Amino acid sequence: MSALRYLTCSQVAALGGNDPLSAFDDVIETVKLLHSGEASMPAETHVDLTSPQGKVYSLPATVGGRFNAAGVKWTAHRPLARDGYPMAMAMTLLNRADSGLPVAIMQSGSLTATRTAAVSALALRYASPQPPRRILLLGAGVQAAAHLKMLTAQFPELEKVYCWNRTPSHLEAMLERAETLPWQTEKLTSIEHALAQPWDALITCTSASQPFIGQQFIQPGRMVMQIGYHEVSFEAIARADKVVVDGWGDYCNTSAKSLFQMYRAGEFVKDRVAADLADLVVGNWRASPTDSVYFSSFGLNVFDIALAARVAQEAERQDVGTALPLEFALS
Repeated sequence: MSALRYLTCSQVAALGGNDPLSAFDDVIETVKLLHSGEASMPAETHVDLTSPQGKVYSLPATVGGRFNAAGVKWTAHRPLARDGYPMAMAMTLLNRADSGLPVAIMQSGSLTATRTAAVSALALRYASPQPPRRILLLGAGVQAAAHLKMLTAQFPELEKVYCWNRTPSHLEAMLERAETLPWQTEKLTSIEHALAQPWDALITCTSASQPFIGQQFIQPGRMVMQIGYHEVSFEAIARADKVVVDGWGDYCNTSAKSLFQMYRAGEFVKDRVAADLADLVVGNWRASPTDSVYFSSFGLNVFDIALAARVAQEAERQDVGTALPLEFALS
């Protein structure tokens, strides 16, 4: 008989799943494993829910090295749900990559936000045309909060972080929940106010379905980082000197991200991509100081599996989680 560990979201957090520094190391190592062929990320699949616009996505990946994991993130998107539960609910199932034995199943919504922010940290360090000093953060949801935590851990030397959200009370609540911040924050009252500030990098973490980041945001020596849905206009992307992505895969044909919508509209060609994460980490690609850079973060689930594997290994070391017995019929 074997056992599968079940981990709740609070246990995942206590085991370091939401730690920005560990997540950054996981992302760097996974990028190297992808480059060497020791990690893979097949295309996602999904099934429709009976609720309007609801879908459940299956996102598999394998990661070798110290992670030794094959897994799948199973995420339900319920945009019109009114039952008091989150609109997105994620579970991750892990097996050992070398033997296939089941290892763990865990609530993993927070891992997605943490790995996304870790990828943004990588882009800020390696793709920004200038070392960032002043950040403009848009949004006040789960992703914005994860990015605020990442900036606190990874960039304590910043001079200032400007913050804006369409609903000011949500921004107030996010800043009140944040840990002690090592730099000054300034709450802005409008997008026009945000545009006028002397920021070096913009991180947009909103759920906007229509672009509100126009070409006036694309300026020499600045980087615009799109983490959210469809915030950045085609005109803005076209104006950027360099376009950087986390990756480019089959999802370019279906994703609602601004860059991929632009690609399907025939207004962007893949050859315009200057660099992806492997180019930044392995190839040492860097922007010029006067470049305007646009970074599109699709969100690669191979990083979710890497973070989950580290958490599962720590759970085994500390003997944390609920053991679910597994019984196999042996012939």
